[in-house]
Amino acid sequence: MKKPIVIIGIGELANVFAHGFLRCGYPIYPITRAMNLAEECQQIPLPELVLITVQENKLYSLLEQLPKAWSDKVALVQNELLPRDWQAHSIKNPTVTVVWFEKKKGLELTNILQSPSFGPNAEIISNALQAVEVPAPVLESEQDLLYELVRKAVYILTVNIAGLVNNCTVGDLWMKHQALAREIAKEVILIQASLVGQILPDEKIINGMVEGIEDCPHRYCLGRSALSRLKRALNHAEIANLTTPKLTQIAENLA
Repeated sequence: MKKPIVIIGIGELANVFAHGFLRCGYPIYPITRAMNLAEECQQIPLPELVLITVQENKLYSLLEQLPKAWSDKVALVQNELLPRDWQAHSIKNPTVTVVWFEKKKGLELTNILQSPSFGPNAEIISNALQAVEVPAPVLESEQDLLYELVRKAVYILTVNIAGLVNNCTVGDLWMKHQALAREIAKEVILIQASLVGQILPDEKIINGMVEGIEDCPHRYCLGRSALSRLKRALNHAEIANLTTPKLTQIAENLA
């Protein structure tokens, strides 16, 4: 029997991973909000992997509670995720997956782009996702991972924030409201650059975002976290002393 895989946060996303892990022969140990992490760590001190699938706004509080015995087994899948997020909690070498598939309750899984992984247990994640027909390559370098993380963040922030203005499909956003999408994307990239501490290639990232749009043009822009994403982006901009006129205008219009 293989070592168990711990999954923290049991939602639709976790279900996809769990299905894949089971198909690969791993026992699954789920952890819900009501369970104590320290106590569960005593039950399984040496898991194969600890996959964290909580929402972005709950990640920091969870990492603060994470037992040290699990820190070198962490796998992360959140949107808007950057190296600073795990480094702030002394997690040095996590496995990170950039998730591009969607799984909503009662609906079939939808693949958009490939969902790549990087890190010490990237092969485990890749094999599990491919076992449930999700294309999931393993990345070759940290720089490749950074590009993929930023590309996904720019995609999700741009389409969500644009959806607060005009909740059309992502395909219509790019075909009919491209100027709006570009304005938002460029300001989001500026914020991302401040968070990663390096200049980012605007057009390469925007082209990468467009690949996601064109691969699944019929999904709608607006998500339930859109407003909180806008507020987070503006907060990052304020801390970095960045000027973001379009994001500020959207927030003022909503207010």
